[in-house]
Amino acid sequence: MGASPDPLGMTMIRERLLIRRLQQREERAFQEVVRLYQHKVWNLVFRMIGSREEAEDIAQEVFVTVFKSIDGFRGDSKLSTWLYRIAANHCKNRMKYLGRRSYKTTGELDEAAERELQGAQPSALTPHLDGPEKVLEGLQMEKLVQEAIALLDEDHRVLVVLRDVEDLSYQEITAITGLAEGTVKSRLHRARMALKDYLAKRGG
Repeated sequence: MGASPDPLGMTMIRERLLIRRLQQREERAFQEVVRLYQHKVWNLVFRMIGSREEAEDIAQEVFVTVFKSIDGFRGDSKLSTWLYRIAANHCKNRMKYLGRRSYKTTGELDEAAERELQGAQPSALTPHLDGPEKVLEGLQMEKLVQEAIALLDEDHRVLVVLRDVEDLSYQEITAITGLAEGTVKSRLHRARMALKDYLAKRGG
C-alpha cells in the first residue's frame, strides 16, 4: 500500500488553488473564502472593537479589501495570515477614527454577539467550564474578558486577541504585526498582567 497523502501538503495545495481561483475573479472562490474565514475575521474584529455593529461593518470591509487586493498576494504567508493582517489594520484604522469621535468600546455584549462568542473556541483567557449549568457562568466570564480586553491599548489588544483568543503561533503573529518575536512576547506579558489584575478585581 502506498503512503497516505501528507495532510499539510494537501492543505497547501488546496490553498494555492483557491488563491489562483481568487485571482481569476471566480465568484465561487470568493464565496468559499467568506465561508471559511468569516467567523474568524468577525471574532477578531469584535474582540478588537467591542461593538457588534462596528464588527459587522469592518468584517465586510476586510473581505472587500481581500477581493480588491488578491492580485498583490504573493504567497509569502498563509492566506489566513494575510487576512488577519488586513483585519488588524482595518481595526486600528477604525479605532483611530472612533477615537477622534470620542467613541469608547464598552466591552458589552448584546444577545447576538453572545451567541457568536458562545460558538467560538474557548480562549486561554477563559476557564474551561463543563456542563449546561455552567453556561451562564461562562458567559459572565466572557463579558469580563471582553471588558478587560477593551481597556488595553490597541497594540496590546491585537496581540492578546491573536495569541490568546485566536491561538495563533508567535511566527504568525510576527508576520501579521511586523513586530519582532521578542517584542511580541514582552508586550503580551504586560498585557496579560493587566488583564489578570482587572479580572482579579472584578471577579473577586
